[in-house]
Amino acid sequence: MTPDQIPQLLKQVSYADPRVLPEDPKEIAGLAGLWAVVLADVPAEFAVQAVGAHYAKSPYPIKPSDISTRWQALVHDRMSRHTGTFEPTAHPELDPDDEAGFRQALAAERRAVVMGHQPPTPLAAITSGPAAEEVERRLKELGTYMPPSVRDALAPYRPAAAARVTAIREGRTDALAIACPVGTCRATEKQPCTRPGKGGRRHRLTNPHPSRIDAATGAAA
Repeated sequence: MTPDQIPQLLKQVSYADPRVLPEDPKEIAGLAGLWAVVLADVPAEFAVQAVGAHYAKSPYPIKPSDISTRWQALVHDRMSRHTGTFEPTAHPELDPDDEAGFRQALAAERRAVVMGHQPPTPLAAITSGPAAEEVERRLKELGTYMPPSVRDALAPYRPAAAARVTAIREGRTDALAIACPVGTCRATEKQPCTRPGKGGRRHRLTNPHPSRIDAATGAAA
């Protein structure tokens, strides 16, 4: 809002709540100056709507922060649903080498979304077009299992998991596919074998117990 719009807003507020508007003209001027600072980024139309929404649910005098908080929440909601996928091809008037012009167009688009002049660009726009299948494949890969390249990179830090992968690749029995039958081990499915230690601690074994290997072999057969 501009400073000259604030007095009219305060007058409208006073129709619903006379307590907000003081009688002293100097106090009114000071109040208007404060509201102008707080509501500098808030559209006048939204401010009026926010006043009505406030008094529809609250008997307390409205503060400028009540209006600005509502506006910030609306802006956050709109921008959280906007991917910001600005497409230069949709603006043939732009020079591809005009970096300043591109930034201005991008800022104008975001401003239009904030002000409600343009709907947010949904996420679906990212996965549309010729590359949609590749995007979906990569999203599925990342969401359902660890990519092989990542698994191999983490192998030194995950010896048990790496051993399972190696066994499967070489066609050997995956002993960790079943729980260990050794009574003192307590290793469940997918967990490495252990042995009792001092103080109730358990120590992981590099290789599965032979009995577990035999049991896994029999189960696979």
